[in-house]
Amino acid sequence: MSVWDIVAGPLIAIVNKIIPDKTAAAAAVAQLQQLQTQGLLQEELAQLQAVTVNQSDINKVEASNGSMFVAGWRPAVGWVCASALALIYIIGPFFVWLTALFGHPTSFPTLDVAQLMTLLFGMLGMGTLRTVDKVQGVATTATK
Repeated sequence: MSVWDIVAGPLIAIVNKIIPDKTAAAAAVAQLQQLQTQGLLQEELAQLQAVTVNQSDINKVEASNGSMFVAGWRPAVGWVCASALALIYIIGPFFVWLTALFGHPTSFPTLDVAQLMTLLFGMLGMGTLRTVDKVQGVATTATK
């Protein structure tokens, strides 16, 4: 089975969704099929596959590294998110209350909660996907 056989169906479906005009979409699909018959598309897809495999190998090496500075970037994002949440909901209000209590009311700098929630929900979504993987019995490549 060639790379084209694997990619053809999804690629044609994407072209049909991106290009609403049926004649233009058919022309784009015909051009892709022509490139495939000429062998030009095979070379491009093979190069793309090689790059993807190489990046996957790099990701596995990084994930298996014991150093926090190599494999710890994902937890570091969690730490930043947790710290920001603590600043917004615990430290900030406590600071404002404490300064008012001592007679010097001071406001606390605000953080953009919308950006923080985007980060938080993205991380929670990835964590949920990993939980689903574990429930389905998908093994992890990194062991600690």
